[in-house]
Amino acid sequence: MINLSFPDGSRRSFPQGVSGAEVAASIAKSLEKRAVAVLLDGTLADLSDPIESDADIRIVTRDDPEALELIRHDAAHVLAEAVQELYPGTQVTIGPVIENGFYYDFARNEPFHPEDLAAIEAKMREIIARDRPFTKEVWSRDQAKAYFRDKGESYKVELVDAIPEDQQIKIYRQGEWLDLCRGPHMTSTGKVGNAFKLMKIAGSYWRGDANNAQLQRIYGTAWASEKDLKEYLNRLEEAEKRDHRRLGREMDLFHFQEEGPGVVFWHAKGWTLYQSLIAYMRRRQDDAGYLEVNTPQLLDRALWEASGHWEKYHENMFITETEDERSFALKPMNCPGHIQVFKHGLKSYRDLPLKIAEFGLVHRYEPSGAMHGLMRVRAFTQDDAHIFVTPDQLAEECLEVNDLILSIYSDFGFDDVSIKFSDRPEQRIGADEVWDQAEAALKDVLARTGRPWTLNKGEGAFYGPKLEYVLRDAIGREWQCGTLQVDLNLPGRLGAFYIAPDGEKRIPIMLHRAMFGSLERFIGILIEHYAGHFPLWLAPVQVMVCPIVSEIDDYATEVANALASAGLRVDTDLRNEKINYKVREHSLAKIPVILVVGKRERDERSVNVRRLGSKDQESLSLDKVIARLAEEAVPPDLARREKKRAA
Repeated sequence: MINLSFPDGSRRSFPQGVSGAEVAASIAKSLEKRAVAVLLDGTLADLSDPIESDADIRIVTRDDPEALELIRHDAAHVLAEAVQELYPGTQVTIGPVIENGFYYDFARNEPFHPEDLAAIEAKMREIIARDRPFTKEVWSRDQAKAYFRDKGESYKVELVDAIPEDQQIKIYRQGEWLDLCRGPHMTSTGKVGNAFKLMKIAGSYWRGDANNAQLQRIYGTAWASEKDLKEYLNRLEEAEKRDHRRLGREMDLFHFQEEGPGVVFWHAKGWTLYQSLIAYMRRRQDDAGYLEVNTPQLLDRALWEASGHWEKYHENMFITETEDERSFALKPMNCPGHIQVFKHGLKSYRDLPLKIAEFGLVHRYEPSGAMHGLMRVRAFTQDDAHIFVTPDQLAEECLEVNDLILSIYSDFGFDDVSIKFSDRPEQRIGADEVWDQAEAALKDVLARTGRPWTLNKGEGAFYGPKLEYVLRDAIGREWQCGTLQVDLNLPGRLGAFYIAPDGEKRIPIMLHRAMFGSLERFIGILIEHYAGHFPLWLAPVQVMVCPIVSEIDDYATEVANALASAGLRVDTDLRNEKINYKVREHSLAKIPVILVVGKRERDERSVNVRRLGSKDQESLSLDKVIARLAEEAVPPDLARREKKRAA
């Protein structure tokens, strides 16, 4: 007999080899009908699998969150069957679950076309309606290879060869069609449901290697209900409207071109936004006691070898050799340079904590297919900092960093922030007691924040545990931005030390800290979060002054000069165009405030105020508008400072 523990705390004994389906039936017939899989010690398994030992068990129904991955996995198999029914001779390769959906890669001589997707979807619905059961078989390696070889499925033969010798060769049938798969699956194709949609066709390479054969990939999305699918498609539509690449063009912020793949050409307005972020962050860091430095972009190979980057990160580094046969690399990270600054001059425990910050330009090689606007580039600036602390200072400094990160995100409109905690991996350096201290410090931070967090078991860096800060934007997407990492390794590798109270040399603990992360990526996130409609303090051009007729140009210029003197970023549109055309064009460019002036406004020394996103217009005196906009345009950190000073 084996003992199974249930979520309600109860325990029951069953014969060894009992299946999840039999356990469900013993609880209730209704549960047996709704069950699609089983969770054993937190791992999904087929409902038909025999349970051989004691375990924590939970019966999974299609309505449970854990079933969503199975729905998408089964949908991928249904897609593969549909394609092979419609296009005989097509080879199926791999079809994994991905975020929000699934894909399958196919080898076919003829290309798929977008109009093929409707026919494939229709065939998928037909297969789902057949409601054929998923059944698992275990084959010998030779049997599997012979079967797929006879069918002309050379990619499947290669996949069989890649399965480790100590693992079973599992075959899943759905009616007459079958596929090589690790599983698990739900009980039948009918459980997939109709809340799915094929999204697009793309090129891919076998095993993701550009040196291998080119394949065709069909992407799909699948959800538990039609409502969830509709909400997802609406989010996609909204995301397309907010695409930072399109808005970047419309707002004249930046561009990319082939001669500089993965690097940004910032335009004047985009650079203004960029510098506004740096100015804001510089003020916050100054207030928090950071010392800003600047370290070289090009450093000798020997430093990267000593830091471990040459071994661990070589393929992502841009490397050059000089005529005297020295090898250099553009820095992919700022940390080794900051340690060199720390080492310059003897440091005492009295000098700690020492906070070194840099807006450091780094370069990392990204495959061309991975680059995506500002979100993933080859050259970017990190708001990077490294804090050198004693063990006794670790917990308090971690908490200060956490509070600063959360405060900064709030200033930019991100109040829905979750945290991921990654603890020690199997392969690591450092004594367990030091890891205990580092992890305890981060857990203490998490306890004090009261914010939701999740555990990424074993996903810490080899040199220490870390926290990752995940923002949720206006349409519910998540973006991992800030990080706080405890480094127990690199300072020692690069020879950093301080003099302790007993006169002995001690290796400092180093905190790696980034808040925006990449300025380029953070700007992309901001553009999409606000749909280009920035709060006034962030907008590259805050006010546009538009005269109705050219004889008012002098007054428009006077208005603009008065606004600029009050610290506002202002421009004028003196073109000989109709006022409706000007307003429409500047609204498309997401200018927050448009001031229209005509003869009456000149005579009354007033302006007509039009706000982005509002049809209302307001006529106000020039002095009142200047005072109102100047107050609104104060960055939130400076507004708090003024409020504190006034109190």
